[in-house]
Amino acid sequence: MSSCGGCGGCDACSSAKSGAPGVRNADYTIALAGNANVGKSVLFNQLTGVDQIIGNWPGKTVERTEGLLLHEGKRIRVIDLPGIYSFSTFSMEELVSRDFIALEHPDAVINVIDASALERNLFFTIQLLELAPPLMIAVNQIDLAGKKGIAIDADRLSALLGVPVVPTVAIRGKGIPALTDAITDLMENHPVPPVLRYGKEIEERIVRIVSLLENIATRYPVRWTAIKLLERDPTIMEMVSAQDPGVVETAGLLAAEIESIHGEPVSVVMSAERYQIADRIAAEVMTIRPPGDGERKSLTDRLDAVALHPVLGYFAVVAVIGGLLVWTFLIGAQVSAFLAAFLSQFEQYEPVITGPLTDILWNGAFTGLVAGVTLVIPYVLPFYLLLAVMEDSGYLTRISVMLDRGMHKLGLHGKAIIPLILGYGCNVPVIYSCRIMETPKQKTLAAFLVTLVPCTARTVVILGLVAAFVNIWWALALYAFDILLILVVGRIAFRAVPGESVGLIMEMPDYHVPSISVVLKQTWTRTKSLVRIVFPAYIIGSAVLQAFYAAGLLTPVNDLLAPVTVLWLGLPAVIGITLIFGIVRKELTILTLAVIFQTTNFAAIVSPAQLIVLALVSMLYIPCISVILVLASEFGWRKALAISATEVVMAIAIGGIAFRVLILVL
Repeated sequence: MSSCGGCGGCDACSSAKSGAPGVRNADYTIALAGNANVGKSVLFNQLTGVDQIIGNWPGKTVERTEGLLLHEGKRIRVIDLPGIYSFSTFSMEELVSRDFIALEHPDAVINVIDASALERNLFFTIQLLELAPPLMIAVNQIDLAGKKGIAIDADRLSALLGVPVVPTVAIRGKGIPALTDAITDLMENHPVPPVLRYGKEIEERIVRIVSLLENIATRYPVRWTAIKLLERDPTIMEMVSAQDPGVVETAGLLAAEIESIHGEPVSVVMSAERYQIADRIAAEVMTIRPPGDGERKSLTDRLDAVALHPVLGYFAVVAVIGGLLVWTFLIGAQVSAFLAAFLSQFEQYEPVITGPLTDILWNGAFTGLVAGVTLVIPYVLPFYLLLAVMEDSGYLTRISVMLDRGMHKLGLHGKAIIPLILGYGCNVPVIYSCRIMETPKQKTLAAFLVTLVPCTARTVVILGLVAAFVNIWWALALYAFDILLILVVGRIAFRAVPGESVGLIMEMPDYHVPSISVVLKQTWTRTKSLVRIVFPAYIIGSAVLQAFYAAGLLTPVNDLLAPVTVLWLGLPAVIGITLIFGIVRKELTILTLAVIFQTTNFAAIVSPAQLIVLALVSMLYIPCISVILVLASEFGWRKALAISATEVVMAIAIGGIAFRVLILVL
């Protein structure tokens, strides 16, 4: 075998890593398909030599990734499809995967399955066989299955399915040479996999629908189209109905007959048929060594006895998340303060050339640089590092499962709780983590709610204005109000935002010690993409505001905002510019106040009600400029501006109401 080893210097590696045309100008194209957490990403790395993020978070591969395999002089394009469990239309990942296989016709599809969960994985294999691509099976993680007393007869499995089967341990490179040779044979021969037959009443109706499709132009395999019509797949029904509505109507009647026979929806009946075949095949090819009476439970079983316990599990979640927040509010804050103090020493050096332009570049841009450094090093790096550790250890999945039920109220599921909780550290990196949500609607909802979570910068404002000059109880009341607001607004947004929300389907990977190399690669990959946005935003934003100051535009801005700040919010007119500075970074709200009033004793010049209103508005209104740019990069400018505008209106409305209530209370 002469496949590329990922040296980084050859043309193949350069093309694969850069996404250059060399990947697309391949001789063959193959796809890796399978459930989440079966080792597809690891296998992809072994085949292509391109480093990808590897973690124990199901659904992390939201977008299709690709690389190049060189084998026996052939250039093979390798596509890593998202980890999915079926070919329904419940998520974008499922549609992407099935359309790629059915419409782009890869030369081979490698179905990666977990040897220790054979029956569950074969459920998806059967659906792949329905699509009838050139198919082979990579039975991965056979080492873990062996530790559980499970042995797989690969030859017998191959005979029953009628496709090649290769055992592998991808993370250790075992079975990769045999797999690569088998891929070559499959690509060159293009064998058609055998047809799996279902029960008599199902099969008879599939055959009838197939006969009706003779004059229908469908890009999908005819038998697969018939099965999907029987299952009432909306996408396929719409496609066929556009040509002959009668076919869809007849298929609906046949589906109703199935439901009448079994007393259950036809989708449930079809799932039962597939699981029955999967169960029969698994029983024939698996040998399970029963554990002895004195055999100890595995480490995963012992840890899950606590992590998934109906009571203790929640204590474990609170302890772990609490540890992350302790870092954010205590250690991270101290590191940030130390860095700010260290960098502030350079401000005392006067530039050689003085003038307005120098002030803008030196004072403005340097302030932005300090803001970026004091964000990334103390907050972003530790956040990503600890997140990668939890991902790779397998515990992050348990947190999502424990908190799944409560998140349903917001139209989300358990995965969304992680971004919402960790948003208390910094909204910017957490918005990227919303990619774990399955549908566009859920991604947008999660990102919107994350921007309402008071990050560390907003916490500085709350503590610096309310806790310091009113009392700690009013500061805590702001946090409690924010949580209530997230629940209410989340429910409203769930009904208002178009699209679908799906339930939580998650694998439970075994616990293991996180790989240092994987954790560091994950952390660096995420951090470097964030830095490209944060530093330019802070530096340019600070320079622009300094230019406003140099041009004498602060007073006109305050006058322009006076109807809102003075008449509605009940704040001093000069506070208008502090809210503008807060767009760059929320802590600048306090710094600007100190500069304007020439004192840090805000209680002497602003009433308690005004301090609470200012903190409340700062907590809710438009996110900082970095958050806006990240939202735009993830969802487009239209959604980013819509979220920002919504929060501005909401902050102003709530702030004005709060002021009128507070002047009666305080």
